[in-house]
Amino acid sequence: MQTLAQTLSAQAVNSSLTQLLFTLAETSIAISGAVRHGALAGVLGATEQENVQGETQKKLDVITNDMLKDALKADATVRGIASEEEDYVVEANAQGEYLVSFDPLDGSSNIDINSLVGTIFSVLPAPAGEFNEQSFLQAGRKQVAAGYVLYGPSTMMALTTGQGTQFYTLDPDSQTFLQTNDNVQITPDTAEFAINMSNQRFWEAPMQTYIADLLLGKIGPREQSFNMRWIAAMVGDVHRVLCRGGIFTYPTDNKNPAKPFKLRLMYEANPMALLVEQAGGKASTGYETILDIQPTEIHQRVAVILGSANEVDTCLSYHDIDYSEEPSID
Repeated sequence: MQTLAQTLSAQAVNSSLTQLLFTLAETSIAISGAVRHGALAGVLGATEQENVQGETQKKLDVITNDMLKDALKADATVRGIASEEEDYVVEANAQGEYLVSFDPLDGSSNIDINSLVGTIFSVLPAPAGEFNEQSFLQAGRKQVAAGYVLYGPSTMMALTTGQGTQFYTLDPDSQTFLQTNDNVQITPDTAEFAINMSNQRFWEAPMQTYIADLLLGKIGPREQSFNMRWIAAMVGDVHRVLCRGGIFTYPTDNKNPAKPFKLRLMYEANPMALLVEQAGGKASTGYETILDIQPTEIHQRVAVILGSANEVDTCLSYHDIDYSEEPSID
């Protein structure tokens, strides 16, 4: 098995980006240790604070955010940082070549039940000139690297530098990431879908109809049975899609009309979309390709539909239908 260092060398990744990816990998190893210590280290439970999204922060949200922020600020290649847990962008090093956006602990609602959580990250080139929020507002196709680290039964990293998607597994003895899949490929067809069914009554008509047809199975228009899976952590659900295919979606809903979307473009949707596309899958909002969206602010939210290419296309075909005169399914 090749190490992370050997793979990046074989891909001819430049030294500055390699250094940054090492910083992210090494910090994720430390985060993995913090997650695994759990209640023994007193890091479970919630704080009395809310993040910029209005969500109650878990103790590990704050701890892991600080771990990543401190490590990245100390890395000379990093110009600036944007995080789910930070109200504003954070300046790092004036000569840094890269901008890093991250969700330090995706799925943190799973922490207290000892379920899957992970770190998601996105790397963009730092534009010349003054550093500010505008520096980060680049379409996802500008990403030079993206990935996540999943803290599960084993600690695994999914990574792309634009040369396919690879999996790495942390060797607990050497504390080194070893490549365990050098060319992840998502099957184009699938019989699995992932969605939060508790929000069904709030979805738009196209998603209502699409999911209803899946649930009808062999007696419906799809003429096949589908299974539903839901981990309640994007990092876990996308990892399953990368491993064995499937479609994952957090669609538009009207549960809170002021917040019709759940997932964040810069540090969730964009990096996951790049990983999925590099593995042969597709990623869309239902109406536009995620990686082509021009961001307007760092905490922007979008709808997400990603996974097996043919199934995503089928889902998108429902969004091409005019439902204006049809009653929604409720």
